[in-house]
Amino acid sequence: MPPQKISLLNKPALLSDRAILTLSGADRKNFLQGLITNDINAVSDISAIYAALLTPQGKYLHDFFIIDKDDTIFLDCERARMTDIHKRLMMYRLRADVDIIDCSEKYTVLASPELSSEGVISYPDPRHPKMGFRTIISAPPPYPKDDHYDDLRLSLGLPDGSRDFDVDKTLILEGNMEELNGVDFAKGCYVGQEVTARMKHRAILKKRLLPVTVDGPLPARGTEIMDKDGKKIGDIRSGQGNRAIGYFRLAKMTFDQPCHCGDATVTPWQPDWYPKTSD
Repeated sequence: MPPQKISLLNKPALLSDRAILTLSGADRKNFLQGLITNDINAVSDISAIYAALLTPQGKYLHDFFIIDKDDTIFLDCERARMTDIHKRLMMYRLRADVDIIDCSEKYTVLASPELSSEGVISYPDPRHPKMGFRTIISAPPPYPKDDHYDDLRLSLGLPDGSRDFDVDKTLILEGNMEELNGVDFAKGCYVGQEVTARMKHRAILKKRLLPVTVDGPLPARGTEIMDKDGKKIGDIRSGQGNRAIGYFRLAKMTFDQPCHCGDATVTPWQPDWYPKTSD
């Protein structure tokens, strides 16, 4: 079972690990529409999308949030990997009328329990209603960095970018991007679309990122998860306190069945977004 207490955000949390790229120009939406997993036409100044950029083989490269205001797209991505996604977008730009600008020193991202009137733009987190809101502001406010955001994310069982996905290895459906509103199967072509669609319609998903409770010291990322017979059934990913994300072979995993992981016991549990008819 999931932890009984879910720590909802009760104050803004500074997401210092996030950065902003901006895209402007007449072709900005058409440019992204041919690259990303979600439909750029769903974006407005009050509605964001969650999406990913994939390899041609359908493997995860980056995930991000996109919002549009005053003819400018704001792309909220991982700060540590911002240079890589900037470079990849520039590579795809060719002759498109789009300017892609690194604004990592200009803007900061906040998570908050309600829409904020401060900053450039504020919008609901599109992954899950309990994640609250995200706000892009022009300079870091005097909020201390705290763990409330990560605690909430883990309590809902949501993966967090490359902390949980393996770059150029994990399939986005294994990372629950369909359930978390990160992929549109009706939007048409994008990089990696053929593999993603085939996995959706023809294949049985064999692995998933799933939440676990942790009893004991939090294992390091990559620590193997073993069943009661000592056989590997997955490995641990991001975590904090008594919560974490694990990557499981579904055929070997049973919800609420404790497993060994390093010096701890981890127990996978079924989040509210998990498909009712599952793999």
